[in-house]
Amino acid sequence: MSLPTLLSSASFALKRTAPKSFRTLATAVNTPPAKPEQIKKFQIYRWNPDKPAEKPHLQTYSIDLSKCGPMVLDAILKIKNELDPTLTFRRSCREGICGSCAMNIDGVNTLACLKRIEKDEKDMKIYPLPHMYIIKDLVPDMTQFYKQYKSIEPYLQAEKAPEDGREHLQSREDRKKLDGMYECILCACCSTSCPSYWWNQDEYLGPAVLMQAYRWIADSRDGKTAERLSKLQNPFSVYRCHTIFNCTKTCPKGLNPAKAIASLKMELSQA
Repeated sequence: MSLPTLLSSASFALKRTAPKSFRTLATAVNTPPAKPEQIKKFQIYRWNPDKPAEKPHLQTYSIDLSKCGPMVLDAILKIKNELDPTLTFRRSCREGICGSCAMNIDGVNTLACLKRIEKDEKDMKIYPLPHMYIIKDLVPDMTQFYKQYKSIEPYLQAEKAPEDGREHLQSREDRKKLDGMYECILCACCSTSCPSYWWNQDEYLGPAVLMQAYRWIADSRDGKTAERLSKLQNPFSVYRCHTIFNCTKTCPKGLNPAKAIASLKMELSQA
């Protein structure tokens, strides 16, 4: 008889022959103590377009944090799965990469998957991104935002194909100029925290899009710098920025859109 089989048989025999009190004691020793309840209330913005007569309102849900993950997105998913399947929101990667779960949490635009739940007695308030049309509950309409992003032509436009027919080469120094811009995940947290974007959303491109516009202007491989700058040379596309720094303060990825916009203004002044 092999060793694993022998050990299994011995274990089974012990369970059969051991006194009941011994088995009960062994179970009690091996069972971890139950975590104490820690109730946290979440007030979540609700609005259903199928019920136009019903005004937007905050709905309160109570969650036991001892049975929930540490992030706000964990709580929202728990509410969706166990308490209210009608709650509507966007989410995808849960790793701060896709930007889908951007929302306003306790007055700050951020990503629900990166925002930790504060373990205090204060209710947590969750709204959709501010100053945007709402499709339902926590889902904003991003149509205008993506339209503006498309307008800057966010892709490489080189004057000629690379000599080796394979790739556009770039020095380490030129590549380093793109750091702090290419990491943007287009969550729109910065743009929807900008008062200028609230007031001039039809014409002002906003921090996120302007940072991406400068990202291509700063790229040494791109050959359309003059054309890109000419499209921005008007009173509204860039110059509605008043350097309030809300965009930099709220960015969940720690980027600095205000710095990119200042560099863009400098390029426009020299064009």
